[in-house]
Amino acid sequence: MSLFGFDICIVKDQTYFLSHLCQTQLKRLLFPLGCVKKEEVRKLATEFDLPNKDRKDSQGICFLGKIKFSDFVGRHIGEMKGIILEAETGDFLGNHRGFWFYTIGQRQGLRLPGEPCYVVEKDTKNNVVFVSRNYYSIDKRRRVFRVGSLSWLSGKPPGNVNQLRCKIRHGPGFYSCSFEMEGDVAVVHLDEDDQGLAAGQFAAFYEGTTCIGSGVILESWDGQCFPVCAKALELAAMEDKTKLGKPVKIKTMPVTTIC
Repeated sequence: MSLFGFDICIVKDQTYFLSHLCQTQLKRLLFPLGCVKKEEVRKLATEFDLPNKDRKDSQGICFLGKIKFSDFVGRHIGEMKGIILEAETGDFLGNHRGFWFYTIGQRQGLRLPGEPCYVVEKDTKNNVVFVSRNYYSIDKRRRVFRVGSLSWLSGKPPGNVNQLRCKIRHGPGFYSCSFEMEGDVAVVHLDEDDQGLAAGQFAAFYEGTTCIGSGVILESWDGQCFPVCAKALELAAMEDKTKLGKPVKIKTMPVTTIC
């Protein structure tokens, strides 16, 4: 059976991306540099005078090279103009290129003037992106979500589901977690709140330092999704969105000083 644990460099660890592979794929994989630190690899590359010894570390999706991720998505999926609405007010703030260019918690690429806005929800049926300037308020945090399309590297769920760790995005951060099964879906409980739970992204599970499998975060979060007002939902479903007129200018929110 093929399993894998953390890379020696936790920041460069790739188990999150590999967590959904099956045994047929894993048994053919070799990771000869998995136990070597990046600094040592650089040193060896210089020692053997390899042509890529001075190449910069790759950022983002390495196989894209100099191509921007948004350009890659646009080339393969295309673009479709949609609207951006403020979740709390329903105000029409601007347009976007297609909901698939954005993920929950994203701030960059919205091209909205004024204060920073964050993507909080998406209406994929109507191609509408909901944003908020109040993304990091305490009442918007959540720690319960559902995961489907589960794939366990051992072929079956772990025996102890109450003392696991979970990673919901690439990076060094983990949560302690537990889950219970509802049919083919796992209801996951994190030990801390997270504001970036994004439907469609993977949740990878770990026993200690060993990755044991993963699944896809689903749309349904037991009513804990970011609250979108009735006006915003009504406008999102409106067929003729040209009636919205011009975008509303974002007003700067007042700063409250506590003495």
